[in-house]
Amino acid sequence: MDVCVVGGCGRVGLPLGIALASRGLSVVLYDIDATAVDTVNAAVMPFAEHGAAELLAEAVAAGRLVATTEPSSVGRADALIVVVGTPVDEHLNPDLGAVPRAIERGAEYLRDGQLIVLRSTVYPGVTALTERLLSGRGLDVDVAFCPERIAEGKAMTELFELPQIVAARTPQALERAEKLFRTLTDSIVRLEPEEAELAKLFTNTWRYLKFAAANQFWMMANDFGLDFARIRHAVTFDYPRADDLPMPGFAAGPCLLKDTMQLAAFNRNNFVLGHSAMLINEGLPLYLVSRLEDRFDLSELTVGILGMAFKGGSDDSRDSLAYKLRKILTLKARETLCTDPFVRDDRFLPLDEVLKRADLLIIAAPHPQYADLETDTPLIDMWGLTGTGVLV
Repeated sequence: MDVCVVGGCGRVGLPLGIALASRGLSVVLYDIDATAVDTVNAAVMPFAEHGAAELLAEAVAAGRLVATTEPSSVGRADALIVVVGTPVDEHLNPDLGAVPRAIERGAEYLRDGQLIVLRSTVYPGVTALTERLLSGRGLDVDVAFCPERIAEGKAMTELFELPQIVAARTPQALERAEKLFRTLTDSIVRLEPEEAELAKLFTNTWRYLKFAAANQFWMMANDFGLDFARIRHAVTFDYPRADDLPMPGFAAGPCLLKDTMQLAAFNRNNFVLGHSAMLINEGLPLYLVSRLEDRFDLSELTVGILGMAFKGGSDDSRDSLAYKLRKILTLKARETLCTDPFVRDDRFLPLDEVLKRADLLIIAAPHPQYADLETDTPLIDMWGLTGTGVLV
């Protein structure tokens, strides 16, 4: 095989494997999730990713893509791409052992001459840690860090269009990693490993900071009875220096907060901007409910939460702040109902039933299905999805 992707049936590894296979490479996906492996081998996507299903079916039918739970598969490929990142624990401290544990799981099958690529976001220094780990096992391999940069739902476009960051300690490793990712695009940016590790963290943290700024501005406007959507339009209209100011909304998911906290830990927890952004973004559900309490007697109302994914158009509910909103409303409201067109959960209700039963509606994830809702029930739309303003 040309490539083995470790963690290959997940939301980062599978699109990458499909993209490489679509360019003619032979790819094996190694994953410990047997259900996901069976699903992929049946040429079925285990999650939503626009444009991936057809390419997956073609790759599986052609024999260019296969999934397995066998750790020995890591020794079958010229290049090994590890998409296991660095999580943070319950105290928001980076777990530096996640990547080494993933490599150790199949380390006995690794062989000299392989290219080992770390693909997910890692804490600065994990590439060097991986180099030492492999060298300590007596392996003569090339190690590179080439972070993924895709947004969920856009992987099958962005993998081919966005520049690929390629970083390695030695010229040989750099050349091999660049050759591999030129399979996807000719746009390559070379960095040192530590530069690339920070580049990835800076990217996600910058997005988190921007969302926090928008959310803080929104709260300021709300508290003075002003509509932030109108103000933002004036700020951004034909004014390119401000056109990256987002609308307000829940800034969540598996990356942004985690990576901001990793960057804070790297800088000895001296990151006032990052910690302030966390307080703003993570505090948004409570702020929203407090504003609603000023307008409504929530204890007498059934509240419907529309959308439980962490972002619009996605079936991914990981770390979604909609669940924090639900937890708060469970204590405050008479009854709380949830619905989502993409996220599967037996506790969720069909949209029609929520619309029928709810006295108050809140759009928690800006799914396009909610843009044209026809309802006489009060609707809270902090995202500006419905075009009716964001004043709460």
